[in-house]
Amino acid sequence: MSASNSYEVKILDHILGTASLTSPATVYVALFTASDSTGNTLENLEQGILTNEVAGNGYSRQSITFGAASGGQAQGPSAGSVTFTASGGDWGEIVALAILDKDQTDSAGDGEVIVYGSLATAKTVSDSDSLQFSTNSITVTLS
Repeated sequence: MSASNSYEVKILDHILGTASLTSPATVYVALFTASDSTGNTLENLEQGILTNEVAGNGYSRQSITFGAASGGQAQGPSAGSVTFTASGGDWGEIVALAILDKDQTDSAGDGEVIVYGSLATAKTVSDSDSLQFSTNSITVTLS
């Protein structure tokens, strides 16, 4: 997974002592397709642009926890699996995910992209299907 441009700046400012970075109280997994005419899901996420996020049919971002980083990486979910289930319609082909600092229902806005990446294998989610991330199946690496 890659850090969004805005979080790269925040991390650099923090480690170089020019600004502090406060950890979000909760982080959320969001799912993305590449079904619009631009198809630039990863490029948009890098810029913090939330296009192609799944919407409707029972979708909502799911909270996730990560274990302490070790060897330059952190893994999650650290407290059991995270499951998304479509209800009432199809979601289409899921190709990417992002970790954000807010649930989309937050009154402050859609949230900021912290890190993002492609799924190893795209998954088509039809009505009543689930997409599950098992314990430690998501790895965030800084290099």
